[in-house]
Amino acid sequence: MHSSKRADASTSSQVLSIYIDTSALGRSLLDEPEKPAIEHTLGTFELSVSSSLLRTELRRLGFRRGMLDRVDVLLAGVSLVSVDDEILTEAETITPATVATLDAIHLATAVRLSKVHRLDALMTYDKQLADGARKHGIEVLSPS
Repeated sequence: MHSSKRADASTSSQVLSIYIDTSALGRSLLDEPEKPAIEHTLGTFELSVSSSLLRTELRRLGFRRGMLDRVDVLLAGVSLVSVDDEILTEAETITPATVATLDAIHLATAVRLSKVHRLDALMTYDKQLADGARKHGIEVLSPS
């Protein structure tokens, strides 16, 4: 389904964008088995986007693992959306309630982008975030 959508976009001015969370980009940083599939899938989208929270989470992961020098290369390909009071307020009560606090910020950011038709899919390996995204009508990808 998604590949035909991408093929159709080549004949229009539509930009296909994917929201990527830390559970996905962190796998790429750590050279986990999903890395090639993640990178391939990201390459099929014109724009990768995330909350600016991704920068902090990924840099903390890189710092803990002695890989801080590799983080900025990964982040260079991602457009970051600032966390503002509106997103934080939305994250406080975004459904479902099972979504953890930081993932609620990711979800609120993705939902905001989706509402203004600036998001085509969300990439995550977090079950609660994936379930929440689906409940808000966002396609979820977890390539392997």
